[in-house]
Amino acid sequence: MSTEEERDGVRLTNLDQPLFEGADATKRDLADYLDAVAGRLVPQLAGRPLSVVRVLRGQKPFMQKNLPKYAPSWVRTVKVWAETSRREVAYALCDDRRTLLWFANQRAVEYHPPLFRADAPDRPTHLVIDIDPPGPDAFGAAVRAAHLVRQALHDSGLRGAVKTSGAKGVHVFVPLDGRTPAEDVAAATRALGARAERLDPALATTAFIREDRGGRVFLDSTRAGGATVAAAYSPRIRPGTPVSFPVPWNDLDAVAPADFTIRTALGLLGGRDPWAELMPEPQALPAGLIEQGHTIPVARVQAMHEGRRRARARRETG
Repeated sequence: MSTEEERDGVRLTNLDQPLFEGADATKRDLADYLDAVAGRLVPQLAGRPLSVVRVLRGQKPFMQKNLPKYAPSWVRTVKVWAETSRREVAYALCDDRRTLLWFANQRAVEYHPPLFRADAPDRPTHLVIDIDPPGPDAFGAAVRAAHLVRQALHDSGLRGAVKTSGAKGVHVFVPLDGRTPAEDVAAATRALGARAERLDPALATTAFIREDRGGRVFLDSTRAGGATVAAAYSPRIRPGTPVSFPVPWNDLDAVAPADFTIRTALGLLGGRDPWAELMPEPQALPAGLIEQGHTIPVARVQAMHEGRRRARARRETG
């Protein structure tokens, strides 16, 4: 079998190379998988400034935001101001199969779009709670916490869809009607996290500082604004190359992240797109949820101030 070929005008090279250590997959496996799910993955990426995680031979994985200058001219881009680095970043827009194949040839394994489209950066299309268990063997705890989030959504008059993250946790997505500003979506996310935490504080926590979590599942409500989330069907750089996979709520207790890899996912999908099928209709966020959220401090800011306070206390007692 040739180690090079061309698809949709994109030259794919070194297809026989191992993808990364422990991947149990080659670069060809990655290209074949992404090509097969392009019709399901590209709609999630199209029009959104894309970050990818690449893994080059002999190097550690790295996240790429700025599109390389050697990228083909037909890869669409959008410039976004990055406040942290105080510069404009030229992000790719993965709007078609050809661009996805080009990324596959660049050994881009993970695909992380933001929760907004480039033409409406202040109007998130989804609210997301990222459920992060305390360890790789605690997926069952993450599932139980996901059900807390589902209950909090139900109690707030909202519905969401759930998928494995492809790592150790799960993501709950709530589709929005596009009318709520990013600041209010962020507030509503904080409120939902707090409501879910109150349902079982022994299991779940919204504590941003890891040492304060006490072995509980972290309900991460910071996936708002410019944050990104691994897309459904995106591979992850983990042993066996798992993928982020949609799961019906009623089946969540019966699955494990390792069930879904670039080798098994296509057979499970058949000709369906469960992420599109399971996603509820876009919803408006309740005013009371937004109002509650604005009374809750922003986790990262609160953690920064608390970290400084603790550092001062250590210096004073040391």
